[in-house]
Amino acid sequence: MRGVRTDIQGLRALAVAAVVLDHAGVPGVGGGYVGVDVFFVVSGFLITSQLLGRLQATGRIGFADFYARRARRILPASFTVLALTVLGVFLFLPPTLRAQAMTDAMAVALYLPNYVFAARGTDYLANTTPSVFQHYWSLGVEEQFYFLWPALLGILWLVLRGRRAAVAGVLGLLALGSLGVGLVLTQTDQPWAFFALWPRAWELAAGGLLAFTAPAIGRLLPGWAARVLGWAGLAGILTACVAFTADTVFPGTAALLPVLSTVAVIAAGEVPVRGSAGALLGVRPLQFLGAISYSLYLVHWPLEQLPQAAVGYENPLPLIARLALAALAVPIAWLMYRLLENPVRRAPVLAEARPRRSLLAALGGSGLLAASFAVLLVTAASAVPQSDRDAADTGPTLPLHATGFVPANLKPTLAKASSDNPALYDDGCELDFSATQPKPCSFGPAAAPTVVLWGDSAAAQWAPGLQTAVEAAGDRLVTQTKSGCASTLITHVRDGQAYRSCDTWRKNVLKQLRQHPPAVVILADYVNEELPQSTEKVQQWMSGLTDTIAQLPSSSRVVMLADSPDFGKSPIDCLSQHLDDATACAVPASAALSSPGRTAALDAAAATRAVLVDLTQYFCADTCPAIIGDTLVYRDSHHLTASFSSELAGPLQTGLAPYLP
Repeated sequence: MRGVRTDIQGLRALAVAAVVLDHAGVPGVGGGYVGVDVFFVVSGFLITSQLLGRLQATGRIGFADFYARRARRILPASFTVLALTVLGVFLFLPPTLRAQAMTDAMAVALYLPNYVFAARGTDYLANTTPSVFQHYWSLGVEEQFYFLWPALLGILWLVLRGRRAAVAGVLGLLALGSLGVGLVLTQTDQPWAFFALWPRAWELAAGGLLAFTAPAIGRLLPGWAARVLGWAGLAGILTACVAFTADTVFPGTAALLPVLSTVAVIAAGEVPVRGSAGALLGVRPLQFLGAISYSLYLVHWPLEQLPQAAVGYENPLPLIARLALAALAVPIAWLMYRLLENPVRRAPVLAEARPRRSLLAALGGSGLLAASFAVLLVTAASAVPQSDRDAADTGPTLPLHATGFVPANLKPTLAKASSDNPALYDDGCELDFSATQPKPCSFGPAAAPTVVLWGDSAAAQWAPGLQTAVEAAGDRLVTQTKSGCASTLITHVRDGQAYRSCDTWRKNVLKQLRQHPPAVVILADYVNEELPQSTEKVQQWMSGLTDTIAQLPSSSRVVMLADSPDFGKSPIDCLSQHLDDATACAVPASAALSSPGRTAALDAAAATRAVLVDLTQYFCADTCPAIIGDTLVYRDSHHLTASFSSELAGPLQTGLAPYLP
């Protein structure tokens, strides 16, 4: 590797600018998240170049020294921003989000945030209430990679006796394996594909493999070819930034464009020529931005998110405010770079200390932070406020009784609302995204007439009240539900990809229903499901509904259950900030009930043998309140709490009575 690589510093500037502008919501930079992929390649190239230089000079890695230098480089700024953000959490975040934020902070201190986000099923590109620590996911991937990469490189160097080509060949095969895993996971479990190490390692390895070939490139690549390669690579990065959006299926094959483009720019930089892309990347403004890129990446995200949390996620900050916050991040990052990053990294007391002592200090600091955040987690979990007034236990009534405050006797409490799920989830009856085989769960006398509830999680939400209503009529309830998979035979999409496991599951459910026709089939679906086409959505739903109804046994009565209102965003955080004015968290009925699937259900009821049971009057009048009586209606943006679903047993029994055997 050549000495000073201003082109690489410019790449860092381009990467961090893309990320910051994307997070600020600047139009035309919807793919700015690929800046992280650029960082991965750059990091892989630089670190592997250093490791190779050490191996060729001494024949060994020097693990303690490597990790000590790494700790001095990243931890001071990282932990400083982490601690300040924790302070911001308790100052600005709604109380209902603080416990989860402390969980994330603990994960950051332990270098594992990416796995917390993956396990949570976080959609990085479409999350409306993202974690204030979400940007640390990429640092988690890098640190996990560098925990394994030096050891792997050192072992291969020893076993293969320093033969660079052989070592690179083995590492290349492992990188291809990682890419393959990423391609598969993008189709089957996108959060894990996005956040986990194993589907992302190939991006850092791509930079690492380039480090093996850099000397040969510098000797053999003609100047004209280097010029073309560099400009093509820069064009590829910029194309990804402006052409990709939140709807792009990522990482998958889409990640190849920014990764290979970054490899091209770095490779071209091995041959310094006039008129190259490296000359543009070397201009002073980009060099400045590249120098502070690490600090800027750390500070920009909480600086954007904490003010948003303070005003409420239901009130998105205007673009001008987000741009101002992004601009403010630059001088803050510069101060951190000048006063923290460089002084700590170059401090003689640390640089001259034994590496093992530096490592022990780093590990001790991580453990201390994690323990502190654990204490704050317990504090946050027990400190979700509610008012000191009780509300009457009216239940669902007509006219509905909206409660204008958050009562002390609220059920479930705000702290427990998001986990107030139907028992179907704990029993394994609500199938996950990968399942293809039906799992019917039965409630009631085995010999009684069967009523089948079929649909996605919007069907499962009715199970607590529906079970009571069906059993009261002397019938047996059987559930067939799968997350994100409507019974309506529309073409399903999940994370931009065809939802094939859903298609298979629906075919299998239909086969079972035809083999053993139930007395009644109740169809219930989330009516704002993602569709492959943005136009003619009502027609897509109508075609799917009529297709479903036509394929059901002719002897079965078909009932469509109208979906619950869709708030768009969970009202829980809003309620925690408006304890004495819950009406501030209500949504106009015109907005909550506007969806193509709801319109199609009305049309299908008029055009097919199916009937529609609609309990909307128990949810909404002019507005749709979040609290009715002493019960919280929603556990998220559109799913009912199990508590409120149970209270709907009476209205469900009344509405379904004409159609139950």
